[in-house]
Amino acid sequence: MNLGKRNRFSANKITVQLLREGIVESSHSCQAAVVDTRGRVLSAAGDPQTTTFARSCLKPIQALPVSISGAQEQFNLSETDLAIICGSHQGTIAQARQVFSILWRCDVEPSALQCPVPECQKSPLQHNCSGKHAGMIAICKQQGWQISSYMDRHHPVQKLALNTMADLLHMPAAEFICAHDDCGVPTYLLEIGQLARLYAQLSAHDQLHLERIARAMTRHPDMVSGDGQFDTELMRLTGGEIVSKSGAEGVQCIGRIGEGLGLAIKVMDGSKRAKNAVSIHLLKQLGWISPTVAQSLEESFLSIGKYSRLEAVGELSLA
Repeated sequence: MNLGKRNRFSANKITVQLLREGIVESSHSCQAAVVDTRGRVLSAAGDPQTTTFARSCLKPIQALPVSISGAQEQFNLSETDLAIICGSHQGTIAQARQVFSILWRCDVEPSALQCPVPECQKSPLQHNCSGKHAGMIAICKQQGWQISSYMDRHHPVQKLALNTMADLLHMPAAEFICAHDDCGVPTYLLEIGQLARLYAQLSAHDQLHLERIARAMTRHPDMVSGDGQFDTELMRLTGGEIVSKSGAEGVQCIGRIGEGLGLAIKVMDGSKRAKNAVSIHLLKQLGWISPTVAQSLEESFLSIGKYSRLEAVGELSLA
């Protein structure tokens, strides 16, 4: 896989350091890319062709077929429903009820969900991917496809999600490497630059179905993750200017609404704390957040304890 016919570009990586009373105790290596809707790399740290499984950063793209297929209209799904379908939620009562509401309007029992029941919980509705699964079930119900095998990579609903992503990246679907995410649904190995391009398109506001997804996420950030979580707090603080979605193993994707620019980040050791820190650092460098928003995010996500804090070192380089 590659981003197109261009010379390979690589820049210095960014390091996130854990400082204990000002002394470096540990560090995390991070790579990032800023890309436009055409896939042109505008700036980077590290190599934008570095690959990673997209994990939950792919959820907004996997949610697109809910709009494209007509399932949203048939089952009268709201913006809040779309947001939970895109989300990696915390399993709160409100979030679980939102997923239940999707299934209820599709006349499907919660037992149809094949995501795991979280530890110490009672229902798959509380799994952080239950919204994504409910969205896929809604498409199956609307299309008349078998529901029991909806997680299989060869199922029509998974092929639809893959083809939707492939179309956005202008690549043959057969070229993508597939593996299973922890919830059982397929995820794909993508270049950092490709992930950034998907979020550039998501945030461009020039395609109806993409705009629906981005608007749902920015208007209902509480469904995308939850109170105190990075995606929710970033989108709340920026008031519709930023769309943000995290993924496991140090993956983070962010789009600048209305500008058609996407930022994708990979922390090479998978650290969540480093992902938040480098995201804030790069958002400041890009000018996508105000000093006030930056300060609020830093207070929430850079202080690890009474004696330690996180600090990102390094800058994006122009391609």
